[in-house]
Amino acid sequence: MSNNEFKNKIDKLWLSFHAGGVANPLTVIEQITFLMFVRLMDITDSRNQRRDERLNQGYQGIYNESDPQNDRRRWKNFKRSETPDVLFEVVRDEVFPHLRELGENRDGFGEYLKHATLMVQKKSTLVEAVDIIDSLPLDQGDKKGDLYEYMLDKLRQAGIGGQFRTPGHIIELMVKIIDPQASEKICDPACGTSGFLIGAINHI
Repeated sequence: MSNNEFKNKIDKLWLSFHAGGVANPLTVIEQITFLMFVRLMDITDSRNQRRDERLNQGYQGIYNESDPQNDRRRWKNFKRSETPDVLFEVVRDEVFPHLRELGENRDGFGEYLKHATLMVQKKSTLVEAVDIIDSLPLDQGDKKGDLYEYMLDKLRQAGIGGQFRTPGHIIELMVKIIDPQASEKICDPACGTSGFLIGAINHI
């Protein structure tokens, strides 16, 4: 997906939320982030399951233990809901409560999930948002960072807040030059999206 296509999808998503009554840009970003996180949970859980099966390890995911693949809270399942009514009800009454449950039982990111609430009121808006987010290449390269940067730009806060993201190829070069070792401690006090920390982990 080209950068223009990517930005066009974000613009369309942004306008969809506004048309659906979610006017506060911070709320728009919050809702996009929650939905992205739900999709990434499904992607990560599927990948972990395949890994555990290859290694003959017991699989323990975050979905229904008895039938995880058919859990309605999985992105791949509710996105195929028969009607907008069903999709809306599953996301509102099952997916977001699941996020809050994860927030209560997890350290770290749990703080950001424990108050997760679906703010979208129009069913058609949620359907469109799910369709657009499903088409984004979130599991490829640095696209999540591109999304973060572009939404900051839309908020016109990047320059005011002093928040700038280092491009992936620059991170890769700088990490290669520094050549961090597993025995060393790494500190990035202005980590932002943690690009340098993730780059260092991948390098090691």
